[in-house]
Amino acid sequence: MTSTEETATEAVATTETPAVGEAVATSETPGTARPSRAAGGNAQTVGRRKEAVVRVRVVPGTGEFKLNGRTLEEYFPNKVHQQLIREPLVTVDKPDSFDIFANLHGGGISGQAGALRLAIARALVEVDADDRPALKKAGFLTRDARATERKKYGLKKARKAPQYSKR
Repeated sequence: MTSTEETATEAVATTETPAVGEAVATSETPGTARPSRAAGGNAQTVGRRKEAVVRVRVVPGTGEFKLNGRTLEEYFPNKVHQQLIREPLVTVDKPDSFDIFANLHGGGISGQAGALRLAIARALVEVDADDRPALKKAGFLTRDARATERKKYGLKKARKAPQYSKR
């Protein structure tokens, strides 16, 4: 082999390995291989509803809820809210598979319950992407965009006009 052939072979060998900071092209199309982004079944997500913001951490466990340091039954005494919050876990048949730790603030009880449901559903998708179709079909991954309409000047409330006096 001549020296020019050797340098050409070395150049080919060095161009096959990408330099630091270079993008690496793969043969897979993006989105085909979807490994779990959550390491070890843990996930952290955020859910919002009205003025409520909820940060959730989901870890494998026994189905325990800790909401601002209190249990689900203490924080949400209303059974309707408790059922609403557990719906994503029941939909994917994992009601007792995860412990849920949440920090809730802002809004009222109903808004916080809706935000918590959204955050739990998002966390379940991070843990296992195969759960996404069932949660999407049930509507748990859709953020409820309804919020209080602002008050307009010249009106008493958002839409209520001042009382009309004929004379």
